[in-house]
Amino acid sequence: MLEGEKMLNRKIMEELISWKNMHRKECLLVKGARQIGKTFIIEKFGKTHYTSYIYINFIKEPEQKKIFDGSLSADEIYKRISLYVDNVTFIEHDTLIFLDEIQDCPNARTALKFLALDGRYDVIASGSLLGLNYKEISSVPVGYERQIEMSSLDFEEFLWAIGKSKQSIATLKYYFDHKEKVDDGINQEYLSILNDYMVVGGMPEAVNVFIETNNYQEVYKIQQKILNSYFYDINNYSTVPEKPKIAACYRSIPRQLAKDHTRFQYKTIEEKATSRKFASSLDWLLGASLIKACCNVATPMFPLIAYEKPEQFKIYMHDIGLLTSMFGQETQQAILKGNLVGPAKGGIYENLIFDILAKRGYSLYYFKTENSTQEIEFLITKEQSIIPIEVKAKNGTTLSLNNFIDQFKPPFAYKLVTGNVGVVDTKITIPLYMALFI
Repeated sequence: MLEGEKMLNRKIMEELISWKNMHRKECLLVKGARQIGKTFIIEKFGKTHYTSYIYINFIKEPEQKKIFDGSLSADEIYKRISLYVDNVTFIEHDTLIFLDEIQDCPNARTALKFLALDGRYDVIASGSLLGLNYKEISSVPVGYERQIEMSSLDFEEFLWAIGKSKQSIATLKYYFDHKEKVDDGINQEYLSILNDYMVVGGMPEAVNVFIETNNYQEVYKIQQKILNSYFYDINNYSTVPEKPKIAACYRSIPRQLAKDHTRFQYKTIEEKATSRKFASSLDWLLGASLIKACCNVATPMFPLIAYEKPEQFKIYMHDIGLLTSMFGQETQQAILKGNLVGPAKGGIYENLIFDILAKRGYSLYYFKTENSTQEIEFLITKEQSIIPIEVKAKNGTTLSLNNFIDQFKPPFAYKLVTGNVGVVDTKITIPLYMALFI
């Protein structure tokens, strides 16, 4: 177990086990933002499921980059591993080699092809900022690496972490599946837990501190430390002209989401700002997995990607807790007390539902026409049908959703509220936490 981390139950472990059991083996590349638990879960997997586990970290031990200097034949790489890594044992088909922080050693990324072709030992690579350094890699090992994206804890993993059993979650899903009202006490309990998730989020260190201390202020300190480390990455890994622009883009996200309409606007970064000046900065943040984008579509038809309007998009934080911490402690306290008001509330709830749905694997879009103030916060695809999702930070009318249903006749539609379950024709109202089951 890594220092400072507890054993949180993560769904990605099942993906790792499935990869291990594949007959035709590719190297595995685990991507994602910093400090989401990649190293911890891969190390736990390696020590649990292999007789021999070899760990290489290119930031912690920069000399280990020399393993991938010169010939990249498998035999030469294994020979150099035995030179630069202490106490290694190679056992054919029962050894995991973990190349951590691989973004700092482009040659190691190229070498994945030759390690996959050799096939004697399993190889997992992991890192952050992987979307940023393709130019440094002489040959990306297409066809020889399998990529998976890891995120911070999703809402279900958060429920596990605070002690909710899979059976209790299954009971909630029964109400969702059968469109039945939840007992008022249980409903209020889970709405309160959802508020905790909005404030704590899913960064493992923040979740662990919350479990250990029940102290929101201690959680906030951890979140600020993580955000500071992200700004360090911006300063350390971006080019000199881009550093202030990337930082300005990142700092603007709370302001972007505090508007009545949360579409990303460059002028929110600075007066008279344009895409020409800041588009590459956004690309950097997307490549670092620090933010996620959600595009508007010209028409809500399958497949949505065919109708994407790339110039119209929203930007969300990759972790809801980090977003609320950027708004400050007083905003987090207002969320917990249930007295948050103003446009920022809507943007925070949008990011919350984006967080839950994106971590469930959905590709998310929104729908807003130029000549209307009405907007559908999210569109998803289910069985080639387009399903609208409206997010209500407070209970109220759903004019946009009603008009969408009348015009486009979806098989069903979701309205997410702070209330309980209800059904009117094809419109299904559910409490916000049930986004977990969509």
